[in-house]
Amino acid sequence: MKFLVVCLIAVVIAVVFAAIFVYSGAFDVAADVPHTELTARLIEAVRDRSIAVRIKDIQVPALVDPHLIAEGAEHYAAMCANCHLAPGVDKTDIRDGLYPTPPNLTKPIAASAAEMFWVVKHGIKMSAMPAWGKTHDDHSIWGIVAFLQKLPELTPEQYQELIKTGDTSHHHEHQHSHEHSGKSKQPE
Repeated sequence: MKFLVVCLIAVVIAVVFAAIFVYSGAFDVAADVPHTELTARLIEAVRDRSIAVRIKDIQVPALVDPHLIAEGAEHYAAMCANCHLAPGVDKTDIRDGLYPTPPNLTKPIAASAAEMFWVVKHGIKMSAMPAWGKTHDDHSIWGIVAFLQKLPELTPEQYQELIKTGDTSHHHEHQHSHEHSGKSKQPE
């Protein structure tokens, strides 16, 4: 019985300190003030574990089709390049104002195709990474992933050529089929 009383007192004290912390405004939510090292590590661990648990059943399709890559390039240019950069672009106004700073996807990153798919589809809370699965079907998202795998090796000229190729493909058909037949679902 004494143990339960001690536990209850500890919980009450923790709740009181949490309330004082929240209502004091001590935590600075400004995007131009970085997290403490401990907070940043905790957030990264939560993010990484959350994604790892949710990608277990994702089946990665073949991502080598040039048309799929071109469609992904066009989507990337329209939706992603302002935050994640493009070959030959080192900074953008929107990227400079984001915290955490989005990864520079023109450089290789340590993420699997399944991880990329999940992040593009579902987004990441409190990071400015939107959930593109709300407006794009899985085929379109896999196109972005296919393109992301090629992006670090592209020159600015190759990037521009891929964007032009994507503009002339029939990738916008997914929006029509998405609206009328529903999105294809990927296991989460």
